[in-house]
Amino acid sequence: MYSKEESLETLQDIKKMMERSSRFISLSGWSGIAAGICALGGIWVINLIIDSEGARQDEFSRTRLITELLIAGGVIFIAACALAFLFTYLRSKKTGVPLWGMTAKRLLFNLMVPMLVGGIVILRLIITYHFFLVWPLCLVFYGLALFSASKYTLTEIRYLGYAELVLGLINFWDYENGVFYWGAGFGVFHIIYGIMMWWKYERGKS
Repeated sequence: MYSKEESLETLQDIKKMMERSSRFISLSGWSGIAAGICALGGIWVINLIIDSEGARQDEFSRTRLITELLIAGGVIFIAACALAFLFTYLRSKKTGVPLWGMTAKRLLFNLMVPMLVGGIVILRLIITYHFFLVWPLCLVFYGLALFSASKYTLTEIRYLGYAELVLGLINFWDYENGVFYWGAGFGVFHIIYGIMMWWKYERGKS
């Protein structure tokens, strides 16, 4: 006969097995920290580009501004994704969870759909020079993407999504300071989230 303690341990083991099969748990806190640092560095570069090119009103300068912003944004995104992949890969080896299993595919799909739709909307806004809407909509679509993907990974992602959504909505009423909201949402929030994730799930574990 199983004792109460043994039954409880068995239930906990079953719960952990079910969680491992239904949720991608290999996200690393270092991924969030690295993404936040990339975002802060990238926002600094974007701010320099806007300051140097934004004051000019001729068509050539505007076209060059759009090109430089798209290139900078692309480099920042690729760098953040590459570092996130690296740290996630390293953590997946430690946890023994396949990096590209069915759960990871569902996570990526639910993350990318809102981001792709948002990317198309934001690209159109940049082309038509509606820059004041770009700042808050980036945060809103990213928050929606995190919320959509959260059911396939750790719960903390959902709270990060809520934070990005709230920050983006506030930014609509204070769009002149959009760069600071970007710095907070993509930079500071990610770093805080990454530290919390590392402290909770990775600290002291081999």
